[in-house]
Amino acid sequence: MSKIICDFCGATDTKDNPVIAGDNACICRACVNAAHEIMNGNLPIEENNKIEASELKEIKIKTPAELKKILDEYVIGQERAKKVLSVAVYNHYKRIFRHHEIDDDTELNKSNVLLIGPTGSGKTLLAQTISKYLDVPLAIADATSLTEAGYVGDDVENVVTRLVQAADGDIKKAERGIIFIDEVDKVARMSENRSITRDVSGEGVQQALLKIVEGSVVNVPPKGGRKHPGQDALQVDTTNILFICGGAFDGLEDIIKKKEGANILGFNQDKKTKNDQDKIISKVETDDLVKYGLIPELIGRLHMIATLNEITEDDMVHILTEPKNALIKQYIKLFEMDEVKLEFEKDALKELAKLAIARKTGARGLRSILEDIMLDIMFDLPKYKNKTVTITKEVVQKTEEPKVA
Repeated sequence: MSKIICDFCGATDTKDNPVIAGDNACICRACVNAAHEIMNGNLPIEENNKIEASELKEIKIKTPAELKKILDEYVIGQERAKKVLSVAVYNHYKRIFRHHEIDDDTELNKSNVLLIGPTGSGKTLLAQTISKYLDVPLAIADATSLTEAGYVGDDVENVVTRLVQAADGDIKKAERGIIFIDEVDKVARMSENRSITRDVSGEGVQQALLKIVEGSVVNVPPKGGRKHPGQDALQVDTTNILFICGGAFDGLEDIIKKKEGANILGFNQDKKTKNDQDKIISKVETDDLVKYGLIPELIGRLHMIATLNEITEDDMVHILTEPKNALIKQYIKLFEMDEVKLEFEKDALKELAKLAIARKTGARGLRSILEDIMLDIMFDLPKYKNKTVTITKEVVQKTEEPKVA
């Protein structure tokens, strides 16, 4: 059964704010009360913007330092990226909720973010953590599945539909949400020259993204899928939606090296260390992204660029043990439920980190490695009740059984 939605403000039917359905329109309690106040002269129509601002204050704006502290609990390292994202989010929501505090004609533009970093470095986790603690809806889309309107694949506007669905159909809530578009580097042009043929999944997608990223009223189908003539559509204003784009941008380092005149060919070249690679990628500029294949118009709408470093072995160990949702903490809790104490030796953690780095899948590779190692132990878990199970380096290497005491 579909939810009833207010035709005036887009609110869904709830116990606190019920929606009355008529023959051709629906209206919620809040809009009825507001209309009553306006009709009785108690509330000038011009005050509508101020009403909206006061309603939106249900989200407490956290300072950049508070936001970064939250990110520190879940994301290890990536200090620069966390600062960039914290400042961008703070300025974005300050612009929405507090714009009426200073009465002048200055317009504040939103600060969309581009995150550049290798797979598994924490790009998606940063966006998920921010949205969770701000209590705003988040939609995650993969740019590789998007195509220009009219072709096989997801229309670009469908990412807005996902945001509305994440907000449980509440249009007003969706209009201040966050959209994370991953793998944006995969829709880069193959060359700097503009294509004379239709490029439905590359430059065409970038052109289609321009409109919604900048801010416009988008007609989206209420249940997703493609738009059809005569179909009722929801109108969503993307002006106050924060867009975070992410991508690995493999090969971007070579473009930056060429720009700086570095000779990347020939004999007797010193092999670059990981630290050198991180320094190179941190020097990225908009011109480098244009050469990579992003169109200048899209880069111009992604105002803040943050680079994420490749995760080191030490970082992997910290990721396993320190965050609130650390994998080791999760396994310890699972064992505790069966009254079994679980311990990991330091060498075992280092070996896990080495295996994850060898797979080149970043932090997301840790779970599959651990699941594989712990499977047999978890299968026999009830046998170890009131005992201590210790995971050693040899257990990770699958050469010995875990110690049980």
